[in-house]
Amino acid sequence: MKTALVHDWMNQIGGAEDVLEALVDLYPGRPIFTSLYWPKKMPAYWQQWDIRTSFIDRLPFARQNQQIYFPLYPYAFEHFDFRDYDLVISNKSGFCHGIITGPETTHICYCLTPTRYVWRYHQYAEQENLGKVTRSLLTPFLTYLRMWDRLAADRVDYFIAISEEVRRRIAKIYHRDSVIIHPPVDVHRFEPAACVEDYYLFVGRLVPYRRIDLLIEAFNQLERPLLIAGDGRDRERLEALAGPTITFLGYVPDADLPDLFSRCRAFVFPGEEDFGIAPIQAMAAGRPVIAYAGGGSLETVRHGQTGWLFTEQSVAAIQKAVEEADEIRVDGRLIRQHAQQFDTSVFKQKMQTFIEQKMAEHRQPKLGLFQKKGS
Repeated sequence: MKTALVHDWMNQIGGAEDVLEALVDLYPGRPIFTSLYWPKKMPAYWQQWDIRTSFIDRLPFARQNQQIYFPLYPYAFEHFDFRDYDLVISNKSGFCHGIITGPETTHICYCLTPTRYVWRYHQYAEQENLGKVTRSLLTPFLTYLRMWDRLAADRVDYFIAISEEVRRRIAKIYHRDSVIIHPPVDVHRFEPAACVEDYYLFVGRLVPYRRIDLLIEAFNQLERPLLIAGDGRDRERLEALAGPTITFLGYVPDADLPDLFSRCRAFVFPGEEDFGIAPIQAMAAGRPVIAYAGGGSLETVRHGQTGWLFTEQSVAAIQKAVEEADEIRVDGRLIRQHAQQFDTSVFKQKMQTFIEQKMAEHRQPKLGLFQKKGS
């Protein structure tokens, strides 16, 4: 079975890239089609993969800031040729589901979210702090991009959603059904520690939509120790807000994260994510999660058992949740057991089963317009 993988862009590491690595494990040696690839920002071993880029990869500053070329992505993905492939799997948060395949090719889209900058543009522009120039360039194209994105969804044979929240968006925006297969998390990298220390933890990119500003203000008032691991363009602003109990660790190597997770008192997660991998990592290390009750956290955190959910993104709500979570009797082994359902091995097994089922259905002969069933 000749198979190809499709990915939006390769210039930063995140949850989408974890999915891509799992797909490469399932289909080693297959070509990966993408709009652009910045080797020095990606893992070195990726250079062994068969990565095929579009014309956007050769445009000025595209690798550093892919947003400036948003109107061109539909053309970029439509120009790839998939005539010789039996199966194409697109790993989509942007435009890569818009590839064109023939009727003999099965196209399965693993949908991280319907294109956020198209359907939730004002929220995205505010959260991502897009500059005036970028906003002025993108705004005239939004109607066109919405029309293209909606029609492009019809080219997909089967959708897979990463969460119930994304499944609802696919139904509303694309008018398509989907099944849910949660993203892969390497649970086996993490183990509960023999002893827990007195600090709370946040891990992730420091960007505005994650509401780390609320988290910092809450912990300033609580006067409890909070470690923030990660970097991002919002770091300078956040550091200016932080009191003496807040420590910024900057970038933490992957090898050091399991120990950092396992010794925290609790992991705190104030933003709304489509899924959220870091909370799963914390639970894999046996630690409870204090999270905003929105998006993926509603599916991954069991209130009162593996963590504590708060229903309002505010300083007061975070403070109350932290104090109430003190009353939870934590059993690290049960928390870790809960996290195991999101392990990479589970993702691979579910994906393989789904793909084999749909490929078998696709190969079944279709009844002709005037052919009687059974003839």
